[in-house]
Amino acid sequence: MTRLDVDSTAGGLNPDAAEIAGPAECSGPRTLVLESRDVPLGGVRAMSVRRSLPQRELPLVGAWCFLDRFGPQEARMRVEPHPHIGLQTVTWPYIGEVRHRDTVGSDVVVRRGALNLMTSGAGIAHSEYSVGQDATPLDALQLWVALPESRRHGPPAFEQHAVLPDVELEAITGEPGGATVVMGELAGVSSPASTYTPIVGAELRIPAGSSVRVPLNPAWEHALIAVEGEAAVASTPLDTAHLLYLGLQRDDVVVESTTGATLFLLGGEPFEDDIVMWWNFVARSHEEIADAREAWEAEGSADAADGAPARFGRVVDHGDERIPAPPLPAVRLTRRRRRV
Repeated sequence: MTRLDVDSTAGGLNPDAAEIAGPAECSGPRTLVLESRDVPLGGVRAMSVRRSLPQRELPLVGAWCFLDRFGPQEARMRVEPHPHIGLQTVTWPYIGEVRHRDTVGSDVVVRRGALNLMTSGAGIAHSEYSVGQDATPLDALQLWVALPESRRHGPPAFEQHAVLPDVELEAITGEPGGATVVMGELAGVSSPASTYTPIVGAELRIPAGSSVRVPLNPAWEHALIAVEGEAAVASTPLDTAHLLYLGLQRDDVVVESTTGATLFLLGGEPFEDDIVMWWNFVARSHEEIADAREAWEAEGSADAADGAPARFGRVVDHGDERIPAPPLPAVRLTRRRRRV
């Protein structure tokens, strides 16, 4: 899904909010609760999302640089073809079905229980439509993973994984919990999904009245969001309106819930480099962003040369419909580093 603020035509982060995020400079554990913000989406989508990353104080958690939840709500999703560079999109559905199409020929339905992973490399475009013509219940997480230097200039790809490994979470009191390893590795168990930095993304399920231990890699930084229900994490209350940043140097964390809860864990090795984020692009410089924007606009122009090499290409089963790039800000993209 494209990064969306309030511009119904641009389909991305407000261009005046362009930012550069710095690599991790965290020296130890944290217990930092950060409020997610509601972002209304205009146009035919008539949707809203709750955005947990990036935060002004915390632009990345490992290589995770973006986290939206679209739902639970009833909506008619119509996100037309739009481009990405330098990232992986991770879609983890809860309710509803969404049709994903892209420029590597993928045409799949995204539904509960399956990971949908798109790797942009140097350039890809895709669209997302809810299934059916009417508003329908929708709820999903969509996250971005910044690609390292070794992969960000490579070819685009898409993969869908309907079978993912589970891990039992040790009970301190009550019943054991469970985790589905969506991306990367947790407790020695690895997802089959392609990753290019040391990372974890996992759904955690905490039974009612239980307290469970979640193992962590102490060399990685981690964060948690609540998807359903309420929980206490390291004795800190967590609900669906907040993200809890845990920092580094934790071997584990204790999660408890009186009513039962579903959470999502994200984490990884502090990222290798500074990144520039603007609209749907993750890069390393203002110039790279400008080049990608120019390439996308050139491919959509009326006088685009037939047969000319295309950086992004045409989304399968689409015509000329596409989301145009917003104008670049009048100033160079400014550096923004973590403050925690």
